[in-house]
Amino acid sequence: MASITVTGALVDIQFTGWERLWVGRERTVIPVGAVRYAALVADPLRLARGGRRGIVVSGLLKIGIWGLFGGPRQLVAARRGEPGLHLVLDRAAAGGQFDEVVLSHPAAPGIADAIGRATAADA
Repeated sequence: MASITVTGALVDIQFTGWERLWVGRERTVIPVGAVRYAALVADPLRLARGGRRGIVVSGLLKIGIWGLFGGPRQLVAARRGEPGLHLVLDRAAAGGQFDEVVLSHPAAPGIADAIGRATAADA
């Protein structure tokens, strides 16, 4: 499971060794100012859509990059049975790679609140 840290003006996401294989990166750092919307979601698996480069175990997990052939480009590391975090980004301000980030994490409610507070403070 990816670790998510919200510190000051950054959201730092570090992927596990197995996740790195599918997302193609060790970490992603997103400026808080690039987050347009942060929400807690009950079923993050439903949010990943479109063409992909990654792994899907139907109904259990999705890890990789979604939206390769159109639609929003999504960085996804989601598992069944864990609350999810859905971040909608300003793609240019976030580094130009992704429009959305979809993650599963047991502390997703607290992380969504922390990002919400950080974006309010940044505004």
